[in-house]
Amino acid sequence: MPLVLSTNELIRRIQIDGDEAAFNELYQLQEARLLKFATGFVDDREAAEEIVNDVFVKIWLGRQTPVTIRNLQVYLYVLVKNACLNYLRGISSKRVKELQLTEAYYFHLSVDPAQLLISKELQSRVLRAVNGLPPRCKLIFKMVKEDDLSCNEVATILGLSNKTVFAQLAIALKKLDDALSSK
Repeated sequence: MPLVLSTNELIRRIQIDGDEAAFNELYQLQEARLLKFATGFVDDREAAEEIVNDVFVKIWLGRQTPVTIRNLQVYLYVLVKNACLNYLRGISSKRVKELQLTEAYYFHLSVDPAQLLISKELQSRVLRAVNGLPPRCKLIFKMVKEDDLSCNEVATILGLSNKTVFAQLAIALKKLDDALSSK
């Protein structure tokens, strides 16, 4: 049975030992979430894959530069977010206007026993309600509810205050409650 290392141990092995196996394990653990996050920003799966891969290449190339990482998840999300914003700045202004940074970020209902009990109509109402949220509200709601990030982590990733994240999440939950309780 393979030994699963903590992310702190993986980082230590990458930085100090230049351990490729540890780097590959870190990549496998984080790539899917970061890809989904990047795809939501750039609305282009190929570009998102390139962005995520570039972030990991930069991590590998800079592995010997001492960096203190307190929360790896937040660190990676911030790197990907910044790379996405750089990508968006680099594409034509027409393309920028067409992209709605959070509109493409889809809402995923996880399949668990409780979820299976929700009717298709309710799922449809939830999706409509989430898609009807203002862009910032929608992004924050999805990062907290879908990506399981804490409000503090979301605040750090998006460069917002904790108060703003809490307020936006409260607005999102109120609007969802209103949309789902009507009818």
